[in-house]
Amino acid sequence: QVQLVESGGGLVQPGGSLRLSCAASGSIFGINAMGWYRQAPGKQRELVAKITSGNSTNYADSVKGRFTISTDNAKNTVYLQMNSLKPEDTAVYYCHALITIAPMNVRSYWGQGTQVTVSS
Repeated sequence: QVQLVESGGGLVQPGGSLRLSCAASGSIFGINAMGWYRQAPGKQRELVAKITSGNSTNYADSVKGRFTISTDNAKNTVYLQMNSLKPEDTAVYYCHALITIAPMNVRSYWGQGTQVTVSS
């Protein structure tokens, strides 16, 4: 069993910063990729940023230059540093991971979500 536990959400003023963390634990043979998605009220869940085991990154156009994704492989943790936050960044942010739980057995996992609210 694998669990993803997120932290770091909250309320911040426009222009402010937050850092989200997501730690994976459990029966982990290897981590193929980790990422962050978000879902605003009435909208579909969308990719924010992702990073592969080879450190290749991908960002949504709306967050390029403002958000940075990184990992601490020793802690099986992914971070999302969010700067210059805008009201339109308000959403529930979900951690996602592709994890190898046994040789040739890769599974997809989601965190429980953490609320980010950008408002004055």
